[in-house]
Amino acid sequence: MSELINTELKTVQHTIPTDILDDLLTRFLIFVPESAKQNLIRICFQIELAHWFYLDFYVGNDKRLKTCTIYEFAAHVFQHIPFLQKESHKLKQILKEWKEYKHSVPTYGAIILSENMSHVLLVQSYWAKTSWGFPKGKVNEEEDPAHCAVREVLEETGFDISNHIDPNEYLESVINEQLVRLYIVKNVPLATQFSPKTRCEIKACSWFAVADLPTSKKDNTSKVKMGVNPNAFFMVLPFVKRLKQICTTENKKSKYVSCQKAEAEDVKSLKKKQEKKQSATRRELFPEQDANAQFCAPSWLNFKFNKYAIMECVP
Repeated sequence: MSELINTELKTVQHTIPTDILDDLLTRFLIFVPESAKQNLIRICFQIELAHWFYLDFYVGNDKRLKTCTIYEFAAHVFQHIPFLQKESHKLKQILKEWKEYKHSVPTYGAIILSENMSHVLLVQSYWAKTSWGFPKGKVNEEEDPAHCAVREVLEETGFDISNHIDPNEYLESVINEQLVRLYIVKNVPLATQFSPKTRCEIKACSWFAVADLPTSKKDNTSKVKMGVNPNAFFMVLPFVKRLKQICTTENKKSKYVSCQKAEAEDVKSLKKKQEKKQSATRRELFPEQDANAQFCAPSWLNFKFNKYAIMECVP
């Protein structure tokens, strides 16, 4: 058994100082409930958090420290903690089962669109530097999907979508047997400043023209327009066609509403002109008179009978 453990650990170079490792394990493993310590899958999630913290706050601030893979880090942890030492010979199998479980956990995020629906925000992973995807992440136990999306987007972009998200408006796809749900967030200004909250996880946030995104691996639109290989958008591809349909529909609605408003303004303006024209002073053929007055031609206004002359003529 000891020979098997030694053979397994020979593939790993332990370069983490003991005091740093003690700090990391105190933060993320020592105070985990005893019931959770019996579940190696949950332990692996804690090890992953410790690994990220090590890369973010130790390696990032001390050039003498070296980065390491999750396997290298986990091997060090399993060798260092007494209750895990007896499981160290199964490390590869444990990490394999953990990764399989991770793929079964749903991920939630957002499709962030600009004001005129022309651009979409994508993030670039610190480790997969050639690929771009939507900001998203795995849901915590008993966490609401929309809350998970808000939390993950805030961590990866520094932008709070809590006041923009509609829990009923989203796109879903199953990628490598993992459910991915992305909530539609519209009308975010292109001038918005994005700043990831975590280091060594998201390298960059950038706007991409929706029209330039490829719809398949064989679609070279992105290569021609942006110089980016379509394979760089493999996590985006399952959503591109539906995304373009949404943008097209929204633009048509926007144009229709604009036309309706323009027509309404034109009608309103025309009515105002007509009212102004009708109220203008003009010469009238027949001036308005009292409704009770009888009509009389101007030539009759000075006519009157001479009663005395008429009576003298009577025999």
